[in-house]
Amino acid sequence: MLSTGVTALDWAGPLALATTGPRGPRTVTARAVVLATGARERPRAARLVPGTRPAGVYTTGELQQAVHLYGQRVGSRAVVVGAEDVSYAAAGTLRAAGAEVVALVTELPRAQTAAVRALDERLRHGVPLLTGTTVTELLGHRRLSGVRVRHAGGRTATLPCDTVVFTGDFVPDDDLARRGGIGLDPGTRGPAVDGALRTRRPGVFAVGSVLHPAGSAGTAAREGGHAAAAVRDWLASGEWPGSGGRPGSVPLVVEPPLRWIAPHLVTPADRLPYVLRTDALLTRPAFHVVQDGRTLYRERPRPRTAVPHRTLRLPARWTGRVDPDGGPVRVGVESAARSRPGERAVPAGGYRHGSAAPPPASYHLQPDQRPQCQGAGSIGSQTVTTR
Repeated sequence: MLSTGVTALDWAGPLALATTGPRGPRTVTARAVVLATGARERPRAARLVPGTRPAGVYTTGELQQAVHLYGQRVGSRAVVVGAEDVSYAAAGTLRAAGAEVVALVTELPRAQTAAVRALDERLRHGVPLLTGTTVTELLGHRRLSGVRVRHAGGRTATLPCDTVVFTGDFVPDDDLARRGGIGLDPGTRGPAVDGALRTRRPGVFAVGSVLHPAGSAGTAAREGGHAAAAVRDWLASGEWPGSGGRPGSVPLVVEPPLRWIAPHLVTPADRLPYVLRTDALLTRPAFHVVQDGRTLYRERPRPRTAVPHRTLRLPARWTGRVDPDGGPVRVGVESAARSRPGERAVPAGGYRHGSAAPPPASYHLQPDQRPQCQGAGSIGSQTVTTR
């Protein structure tokens, strides 16, 4: 049975949910529950961006609803905060609504999307990417009049605009998991699961972006099929790791500069590939998996460069070597070079091997002049003030 327009409010039992919908409140009881609540972007308030509260401030979801669902006008000049895949999608939505995209702004040293997509935005559409740059204040009263930004070097500038879109920076929609006391992973802040996508509560599974924010549709579909098989096995056998004397799962932890890994627990029978994120720009990274000082696996993954907010994959070929009674399994990474946010800015599409390195900033600011992006045109037709 498919029920639409229904909201799960809370747990009414270990495998029961209190819901509300068009027919009123109802308690739904099942033999298995799969959490697939997804993720949400953090809005301006959650990012602690100070300033006034004018009209013209959106997240990507709000923007897309306003444009595609309700056909609303959103303004004429827009700044996009972020440089992830979803940020470039937001820029396309703004153009579809007739707005000029003034700039994309990221505090990281490069775009977190495919190089060809970043180059297309910069060269074909003429949109600058301001790297190593943070939005520090929103200006305007009834309507947004501009955003104030600060580069890692301390320079500040005001970008005149009447619309700003805060994109990316996804967090799991984990309210239901937290209400149920289901253990959360401190890295992803989503439910902690093993390779069969089982949480630590028997009968409760979790899949998709609630486990690892902003994963791809392909990853979510693959996990959905994997969870379906695990649910079938649970319904047939009633067996759950860690219960009835069966071996439990072992915590899976990452070492800096890796940010998180999912699934977050491991058993020797797990076969689902793992997804990871890094906090730093890594060149030619190499993974190493260790338990109690014993090396389980080493691999140099593709792509050759790991970028923050973009997913890396680690195969599960090593899980059979895990000792279920041993200590945590640790995943680390070695890199030929490492760059953290604010250290240096790299043009969106990178630069050719052997060429001169780019300057510390991807744009130049002079008093009462318009910023210039590396290889792109000026930002709009209005003066940008600097401090």
